Amino acid sequence: QVQLVESGGGLVQPGGSLRLSCAASRSIYKNYPMGWYRQAPGNERELVAMYITGGSPQLGDSVKGRITISRGDSENTVTLEMNSLKPEDTAVYYCHARIGSWTFWGQGTQVTVSS
Repeated sequence: QVQLVESGGGLVQPGGSLRLSCAASRSIYKNYPMGWYRQAPGNERELVAMYITGGSPQLGDSVKGRITISRGDSENTVTLEMNSLKPEDTAVYYCHARIGSWTFWGQGTQVTVSS
């Protein structure tokens, strides 16, 4: 079992930046993808970004060009940096990891973009 804990959410003004971090309870081999999804009220959960070791990250269409995703050397962290934030980026952001056929989710962190 793997626990994922997110941090870094909060209130941000439009056009601002935010950094979200996720720490897993144990090392996750880098070949297994880790990343972020988000869910806004009334919407389905959607991909934000997944870090793919040795390949290009998978990015959601609505955030392309505005985000950077990275994995920590300790193999148990993944970080999302977002800029040029818009009100439509408001959502609960969930850390996600896939280990073989198993999937794991964090409890989520709220990001609100508002003036």
